[in-house]
This record gives sequence, C-alpha cells and structure tokens, in this order.
Amino acid sequence: MTKLPAEIRGKTLLLDMDGVIAEVSQSYRAAIIETCREYGATSITFDTVAMWKARGGCNNDWVLSLDLIRSDPNGDQDVTLEQVTETFERFYQGDPLSHLKGLYELETLIPDLSVLKELKRRCDLHGGGMAIVTGRPRKDCDKFLKFHSIDVLFDVCVCMEDGPPKPDPFPVLRACEKLGVMPSKNVVMVGDTPDDIRAAIHAGCSAVAVVTPENASKALSEGKPFDSCVLSAAMKECGAHAILEPGFEGLLDLFPVERE
Repeated sequence: MTKLPAEIRGKTLLLDMDGVIAEVSQSYRAAIIETCREYGATSITFDTVAMWKARGGCNNDWVLSLDLIRSDPNGDQDVTLEQVTETFERFYQGDPLSHLKGLYELETLIPDLSVLKELKRRCDLHGGGMAIVTGRPRKDCDKFLKFHSIDVLFDVCVCMEDGPPKPDPFPVLRACEKLGVMPSKNVVMVGDTPDDIRAAIHAGCSAVAVVTPENASKALSEGKPFDSCVLSAAMKECGAHAILEPGFEGLLDLFPVERE
C-alpha cells in the first residue's frame, strides 16, 4: 500500500463501482472483448482495453467498444453505436432466446463486507455519508448492490443517466450535493482509472487510487510491485494522493474514529 497522506481526514467516501467494489474482468471487460470480436476486431485484448482506459476519456464502455472496433483494421468501420450497444448488452445482460447467460453473473464483490460496513459506520459518525459514483447505467448499479446486499450502505448513487461522465467533475460534485456536504479534502473519491482521479481533483476532493484484482495478481505473478500496471502509472501522473491494493482496507486509516 502506498503511504496515505496524514493531512487527509476523511469524512465522506465516494466509491467508483467497476474495479473498485465490483470485480469486472469477466463481465464488463469481457463484454468489450466479445463485442469487438463480433465486429471483426480480433486484435483487441484485455491489455488493449487497459491501455485505452489509462489514456482517460473511456468511461462509457459502449463508446469505448465502438472506438476499439474502429481502431482495428479488420473491424467493421460502418458499425453504429446503436448496434455496438445492443451487442454489448446481449453479452453483459444475457439473451434468454439464445440461452446466453449474462456475463454480469460472474461479477464478485472485491472488498470484504466488514470493511465496507466499518467505513459506512465511520462516515456516518462524522456526518459525511457514503456514495457510489459510477459510469454504469442505474439499473446495473442497483442490480449489483442489491445482489450483494450492500445497497443499504450507500446513501446516494450517481450513475450514467445523471449527467456528464468522469473525468468531468460533475458526478463527484453531484454526489456531494446529494449528500449535503461541501467538496473538500475531507471528501475521498476512490477509483481505478485516471478519469476517476481527474474528476475528484477537479472537484476539489481527495483522490485515492485502487489497483484492480486482475492487475494486482498479474503484477504479483511477474514479481513486480502491486501498483506497477499501466493504469497505476497513469493515476499517479494524474495526481492520485495514494494507491491502494484491492479491497482498500487501508482506507480505514483515512477515516479515524477519533477526530483531532
């Protein structure tokens, strides 16, 4: 774990969903790959997706899939966003008519439930609250939270339909507004991409990065530090105050029970 700044005294916690609390390498990321293959873009791999995410501006996976297809010389250059979205959703949500199971069923909860509950307790203790700030459609956000019985832990969810996506600061500012708190360093936004970090910083909040489980595991297998992936490097360059291992137990240090 990267050392956490002593000056950050958390009051409010904002969490991105994908890669932060939801393990999505076999769901959303896989849906991108399958959608690209459907339209001839066979060169697209998980590493390709990670590289594009590291560049920023890739918060919408439907648009990202379309851009990736068009970046492949063998990809269908005439495919529309509507077609790509429909195909992506068929893989992610599943298709009963063709007996295709939805990839969303493969999603798992990354942090330990006890950690989430303790973070919620501390946020409530300080009157700040806890929120989800995600680029997911609201129906997908609600589905994951309810399936894992953690919907009661979040006071607010800011989703795709609410306004401009990260890296625009709007989602972070909107979450603060709905929680009734002022954007400040006491508001900690946790994300796994440069877009999350930029949105937090532009909103005047603290930005904490977390490494996804698949990237941490890959680094470990290669004998490298957990935060050695391309996304971690990009988040550092964007000004992340700290980079945490998956599950972010270290966040508890930012939300002390006894406030000075």
